[in-house]
Amino acid sequence: MEAEENCSGTMIDANGIDEEEEEDESSLKRSKPITSADQMDVEAYASLYSGRTKIMRLLFIADHCENQSISLEALRMAFDEIKKGENTQLHRDILTKIDGRLGPAYSLDQAWINAVARRAEGRKDKLENELNNYKTNLIKESIRMGYNDFGDYYYAHGSLAEAFKSFARTRDYCTTSKHIIQMCLNAILVSIEMGQFMHVSSYVSKAEQTPDVLDPVIVAKLKCAAGLAHLEAKKYKLAARKFLETGPELGNSYTEVIAPQDVATYGGLCALACFDRSELKNKVIDNINFRNFLELVPEVRELINDFYASRYASCLEYLENLKANLLLDIHLYDHVETLYSQIRHKAIIQYTTPFISVDLHTMASAFKTSVAGLEKELEALITDNQIQARIDSHNKILYARHADQRNATFQRVLQTGVEFDRDVRAMLLRTSLVKHDYNLRAAARKM
Repeated sequence: MEAEENCSGTMIDANGIDEEEEEDESSLKRSKPITSADQMDVEAYASLYSGRTKIMRLLFIADHCENQSISLEALRMAFDEIKKGENTQLHRDILTKIDGRLGPAYSLDQAWINAVARRAEGRKDKLENELNNYKTNLIKESIRMGYNDFGDYYYAHGSLAEAFKSFARTRDYCTTSKHIIQMCLNAILVSIEMGQFMHVSSYVSKAEQTPDVLDPVIVAKLKCAAGLAHLEAKKYKLAARKFLETGPELGNSYTEVIAPQDVATYGGLCALACFDRSELKNKVIDNINFRNFLELVPEVRELINDFYASRYASCLEYLENLKANLLLDIHLYDHVETLYSQIRHKAIIQYTTPFISVDLHTMASAFKTSVAGLEKELEALITDNQIQARIDSHNKILYARHADQRNATFQRVLQTGVEFDRDVRAMLLRTSLVKHDYNLRAAARKM
């Protein structure tokens, strides 16, 4: 590879990286599994959700937050929420996590466990008898309802695999489009809890094939479920589109899966990471429906506006302030570092694009980072061909590599000449053929 010599005499290769410097690590390291969120209001956060997802989110916070007071508060709230249901195994599991740190009030409640077990045994026997009678009488609607009841029973007791099987079995007994939609929504709910997002995508597609009964609320739920599936698959642009298409009709109707604040956060971050400037303007900032969600999370709204207005220091500051809480989100945790890296790289690229040369000291100030750190980021982007530029390491200046407009003009002129010559020759040939009646003679011979 040829090398060029900059004005300071330091050798820089064709990608703009000093040969004397060692290459940075190939990929961004994943954050530690434990994070701090000293300002997190666990009670307010938990109030956004209901059902099993509320418990699982609280347990996730307890497992991943290094702040002991917040961790214990999450465990306490999860314990209280579990006692409202019938999942005795989850009750035992959380006691292991509490380990006596919350006092005698949060200890094994054997009386509650025995009472739940008795009720569960009696209900299961009743459901089995009813389902057997329905099958004997071959009443499709009753059989469907029987499997639905079994699905609800297993879901309440934490047997997610059995719940999914029961809900899936109702498919053969669905007689109306509404029944199919209900089956799909039940299967989606259980699949999300199990982390089986391939099933989520499959049942979302099946539900969308019955548009005649899809009211706006159901459509919004399906958009959210599809968005979560794409997010889990790291298809961030597709995820952004699904969340941005979610209608305000969703409201608080899907809190057993997702809160409206999550729609704003997930959709906003994925859009920032993947959309270009025009898409960000048209699909996010000017999107009236999505604006209703953004109003619920002012920080996300402001960081999007700051990014679009090229106020990168403010945008990155908002992101940094949100990071600790986002790392405690059960769906976003694995994607925070990747999304943040993509957003930052987009900001750097967007900053450098209009200029022929950029002073790295000024740019470092705009991004609130060190010149050395910024230089390494630029080197990585130049190597990946995301920025066409060279770095003057001595003077700390980034020089853009613009295309040679004069040479490009000459090439276009030559190509135009070749095309003109070809067209003229074709016209002359056609004129000669017409002049000598070639086509008429050929037709006459055939006759």
